[in-house]
Amino acid sequence: MGKLIHLLKTEEYIRKSQTQLKRLKESDMVIIDDLMYMAMDQREVNLLFHLINYLYERSSIILTSNKGPEEWGELLGDQGITTAILDRLLHRVEVIQLNENDSYRIKHRTTIFGKESVQKLISIKCSKLLDGYKYLKQINLARTTGDKW
Repeated sequence: MGKLIHLLKTEEYIRKSQTQLKRLKESDMVIIDDLMYMAMDQREVNLLFHLINYLYERSSIILTSNKGPEEWGELLGDQGITTAILDRLLHRVEVIQLNENDSYRIKHRTTIFGKESVQKLISIKCSKLLDGYKYLKQINLARTTGDKW
């Protein structure tokens, strides 16, 4: 989201921003991650509205946010623009809401590697790396002293 806001703010001045936004606006699908993770000033809100308004009915939009639409008004600071943005986003939309209190990443981080926890796997890896380092150190020491290893 931060990069998108930067592109919108620099579109008038930087050619690279113009090019990237042109590509974004021509896309069939736009994914905006972490929308509303931080408050925006009035100019940023206006720029976001104009982008959403442009993409509305032209592109599919996927948004992720840790805030519900009812909280957007205080983050955007302008109830009128918030309503206009939500009107465009929520028209013909499918809302998928994950459990508010549980982090999906944290909840499933141990299941990626089976039953063992990530910390245990890291500990085993570090132990093996340390053993390998000790072995290489012994070989190097043997070479420098002329001993047979």
